[in-house]
Amino acid sequence: MEMDIEEFDLESGGDGRYRNGDALFGILAELRQAGKFCDAVIKVKNQAYPIHRNIMSSCSPYFKSLFTSQAFSTKKREVTIPGLPAEVIRLLIDFAYTRTAKLTPDNIEILLPVADQYHVTGLLKLCCEYLHKSLTHENCLGILRFAQAHNCRGLEKAALRFTLKNFGRVYTLSNEYLQLSLDMVCSLLSSHQLNVSCEEYVFDAVCRWVDYNPQLRKVHMRRLLATVRLGLLPSAVFEGKVKAHRLVKNNVDVQPLIADTEAFLAELDKSEEPDFDMSLPFARPRVPHEILFVIGGWSGGRPIKMVETYDTRADRWVVCKSEDTNPRAYHGVVAIGCLIYVIGGFDATECFNSCRVFDTRTKVWSEIAPMNNKRSYVSVALLDGMIYAMGGFEGPPRTPSGVISSPRLRSAERFNPSTNQWTLVSNMRERRSDASATTYHGEIYICGGFNGSECLCSAEVYNPKADQWTLIPHMSSRRSGVGVITYNGAIYAVGGFDGVTRTNTAERYSPSDRSWSPIPDMYNTRSNFGIEVIDDMLFVIGGFNGETTIYNVECYDSQSNEWYNATDMNLYKSALSACVVRDLPDVRDFVYKKAEPEEKDQLTAYATARDSVSATAPVGVPPTGPSTQSSQAVSTASSVTSSTGYS
Repeated sequence: MEMDIEEFDLESGGDGRYRNGDALFGILAELRQAGKFCDAVIKVKNQAYPIHRNIMSSCSPYFKSLFTSQAFSTKKREVTIPGLPAEVIRLLIDFAYTRTAKLTPDNIEILLPVADQYHVTGLLKLCCEYLHKSLTHENCLGILRFAQAHNCRGLEKAALRFTLKNFGRVYTLSNEYLQLSLDMVCSLLSSHQLNVSCEEYVFDAVCRWVDYNPQLRKVHMRRLLATVRLGLLPSAVFEGKVKAHRLVKNNVDVQPLIADTEAFLAELDKSEEPDFDMSLPFARPRVPHEILFVIGGWSGGRPIKMVETYDTRADRWVVCKSEDTNPRAYHGVVAIGCLIYVIGGFDATECFNSCRVFDTRTKVWSEIAPMNNKRSYVSVALLDGMIYAMGGFEGPPRTPSGVISSPRLRSAERFNPSTNQWTLVSNMRERRSDASATTYHGEIYICGGFNGSECLCSAEVYNPKADQWTLIPHMSSRRSGVGVITYNGAIYAVGGFDGVTRTNTAERYSPSDRSWSPIPDMYNTRSNFGIEVIDDMLFVIGGFNGETTIYNVECYDSQSNEWYNATDMNLYKSALSACVVRDLPDVRDFVYKKAEPEEKDQLTAYATARDSVSATAPVGVPPTGPSTQSSQAVSTASSVTSSTGYS
């Protein structure tokens, strides 16, 4: 997060926590300003500050010791503090009386050491909080070294975490990076927590640091190159960029590492099922800062409760042991912090209004308040800490005459996690099930879906302040079972069912231009899949291709305007839902590790089930709901629903 460091006031108690102004402190400050009841004077250069000894003693063990020692003369009542600017001492005294401090970029570097030296703990914490909030890509390394120099452990950890998480921008934007010592550079680059999507960037960081002073620094290439996990590089990048680089190709010291990497990559290319050798430092994946969760879905003709996570650094899927008690498909998921909320869905018997929450820290599932309506094929979005559930299919009620009717929903509702309560908001302009929604600049966009008789190409936007829905220009194609997400300033609508076939097309909407434009096609046709953005790439996960459920994953890079294949999931599934959880405290519980024998048996069982689904494609077809019935509905309304709404 970047921010301008402006001058501002922060209020803090002696423990450094912000709080409203206390009337008592205001009275004490007034007494000091009026010179009443003062019993000592602090002198700095030509300035004299009357104070109350008990007030100064209450904020600092140093002043308590000073004013209660026998060395202090109650007759003279003066204490001289040499070597410090008068303004800094004034701020220190003001803090003792008001528990506030006016912190600026100009005074923070001298005020923090003084607060530390004189043991003014509350002011020290306030300074650390100020610097924490002021972290940017350009200054984080300077703040890190400053915190280390003054033994501010909390600030040091925060600055290091910020640096590692945002390293891609830090090493390219920060001049402080170029000034780091060799030990500091190696410590950063070798960290398992270094957040880089490709080891190529670590090599770039090495070269940038060396090129700042090549004559003195190129002799350290062997140690620096060892921080790059060369075994994780694509062979083409290793051969064309690393091995051929001027700092490497004629450097005798690095050749053993180059030879080991060449042998490793050659062996990896020969393997039918390449895997990571965790014992090799240059081939061990780093720990991701974001984890992609895929929850539930439809596989093998039934709903499932399986949870898989995607480790972007290892490009591997992990089957989690923390499944919910009941299966669920055609639901929505939203992540708030480390909590994953699962909204609505279908269990092959009934549609749900029930909702669940999974705490990724404790691995515990629990129930939250139910929605006002049952909703499968629901669209969900997170806006300003509130979860919105829109449209969906509530199951086929019968009219008094016995005629089956299954209206798709126009209604929408909002969940407040702090009150555990759902509240209805304005209805959408159209009925939509099997649509998809996202947020952009304080508004919710919902696109496509099925209205009970046809697939939709329409889209609309919700303004929560006005509680109003407004239609926006139509997409170029009808899309039910579509995936919609915000990515790099645009709204993307991907895949879906157009009433005739599943599609691999995709398009994006520019809110500023109010227009849709196509992007390249996916490799696979799909509807009812998961969609998320992670590592600045748009991922599409699983789904239904018109014949069977699939486990294929691909990702789109807006910079190259291309799709790439990623590693497949462990199980074929559609009607799944995905979300990303960031900065998990126990992230290692969800990342790829070499499977133990028990885990291998579990994965073999999943693979067997997956292959059996593939061999008998009709079994893998998801239930005939809004998206799979749409082609029939185009030709005849009577085939929109069966007696149950699913078949």
